[in-house]
Amino acid sequence: MAQDIVPIELGLTQGDVVTLWAPRWREKGEEWEAFLGDEEDLFVFPDAAHLAAFVRTAEEHDLTDHPAWPVVPSLGVADLSPDDNHQFDLVGVPELVAEDPDTWTIGELADVIAIVRALADVCDLEKVHEVLDSAEGFSLLPQGTLPFSGRDGGKLWGELSEVVSEKWDEVLDAIDSVVNTPEVPEKELAVAQEELAALEAATAAAAVDSPGESEDEDKAEPTGFWAEVGVDPIKIITSAGEFYTLRCYLGDDPVFLGRRGKIEVFSSPRGLSRFVAENDEHDLAEVETWNDIKVKATAGELDVEVDDDNVYVLTGIAEDMEEGPDALDPQQLDLAVELFEDAAEWADDESVKDALASSESLGWLVSFVVSPDPTRLAPSAPYDAEVAAFRTLQASFEDRLNTN
Repeated sequence: MAQDIVPIELGLTQGDVVTLWAPRWREKGEEWEAFLGDEEDLFVFPDAAHLAAFVRTAEEHDLTDHPAWPVVPSLGVADLSPDDNHQFDLVGVPELVAEDPDTWTIGELADVIAIVRALADVCDLEKVHEVLDSAEGFSLLPQGTLPFSGRDGGKLWGELSEVVSEKWDEVLDAIDSVVNTPEVPEKELAVAQEELAALEAATAAAAVDSPGESEDEDKAEPTGFWAEVGVDPIKIITSAGEFYTLRCYLGDDPVFLGRRGKIEVFSSPRGLSRFVAENDEHDLAEVETWNDIKVKATAGELDVEVDDDNVYVLTGIAEDMEEGPDALDPQQLDLAVELFEDAAEWADDESVKDALASSESLGWLVSFVVSPDPTRLAPSAPYDAEVAAFRTLQASFEDRLNTN
């Protein structure tokens, strides 16, 4: 499937620059990946206006044969401005590895290293591969924090950090050696700069006009028994029926009613209450307020009321996805993804995170739908790969459900 051409920002030694990236796509049985450039040269620009002026006038470069290229010259400056998910600070890597290897640090570093490897592949930068292959930790970043936990994980992180300290300048120098900023026609640049100025003015005005919530405004807080105990009843609607279960968050970590990656679900609130009253062999039993919930259930007073934000409708999403992003309900998709991610995190399963990465076609489509941004290029049809990936995630999640 031909994926989109994506505007990206790279933090290089010369400063922040923008270019275009075509993530891996298949054409005539072969797999390709490319950046805006000419053979080994990587074309970069100081802002989206210069990039727009170039793509509107350039006739030959490495992306002209990409299936999605015909639409790019007609895009506005807003469409050619990289979003937050496609900004990669290569210069900032030494500062990043100086941090503890938590979820955010690992995630950001994994994204940067992925784009650096892509640059090395496309531009034949053997030195970059040599550096990244000199520490095992670089290849383990997509797995999240798990490989960097404990004594052995600390050693892996230390080795990775040492390589960055000693050799990261070699990576930057290699990339700098292929960077080139072509001249653009002044007339076309002037037009694009006007677009950029108008975009920045509109963004600033929207920020000023947006009322937001003042600091002294009271925010609605959840109330009632479930809010007090910090546990939420949730309802999951699948093709097999409607099911009820419980979930809470310990800090940012989700915990479900279940154990060893299996979630106990029930076809009725009464069945859930009966299980709560009679069972403690599950992860929620470790929650400080669990006994309060059990006392209510034992007395027959546990009222399982599910908030609208905790109703997860999984049916119909894959079918809608076959028709494209416009057919999807953003809230329904967002909630489904939240549920898949929570269950996978609870079960120490990285497959959901990998499938929803911004470099994957499903991750790009989901991000496009749930976080709309005028600067993003719409995913292109057909959507077979995205639908197949989503069905795999859904099937994997539903396999976790132990129905009662």
